[in-house]
Amino acid sequence: MSLNNLKPAAGSVKNSGKRVGRGQGSGKGGTATRGHKGAKSRSGYSRKIGFEGGQMPLQRRVPKFGFTNINRKEYTGINLDRLQEMVDAGRIKDVVNMDVLVENRLASKNDLVKILGRGELKASLKITVHKFTATAKAAIEKAGGEAVTL
Repeated sequence: MSLNNLKPAAGSVKNSGKRVGRGQGSGKGGTATRGHKGAKSRSGYSRKIGFEGGQMPLQRRVPKFGFTNINRKEYTGINLDRLQEMVDAGRIKDVVNMDVLVENRLASKNDLVKILGRGELKASLKITVHKFTATAKAAIEKAGGEAVTL
């Protein structure tokens, strides 16, 4: 091995592409493959997202309505029949709190949870979450359980 036969490993060097704007002799001089005039031929051009060539963009053509309340609290709903399934499967014993719900993937740890009243609950459970519907609370207490609000 000597300096005159050194070369990079096969496939490690890629062709660096066409050299544009390097004079007429290269065949890529003059406009440097950008065509004549217009925004795309200029340096510093970047197309705005949603730009439609001067036509009124879609996001401005479509009517806007309603509003988003920034103070809204989103609750993850869990129905009684889902809890009963978990009891039947042996995943829940007698206490249901956020740790148990996260463990069983019914909610994530930062969620606000609300127990909803669909289905029926046969098991006596002590449930501790953020909110209950009136029907869910009644069903839990009817089954001999306890509904504790966080």
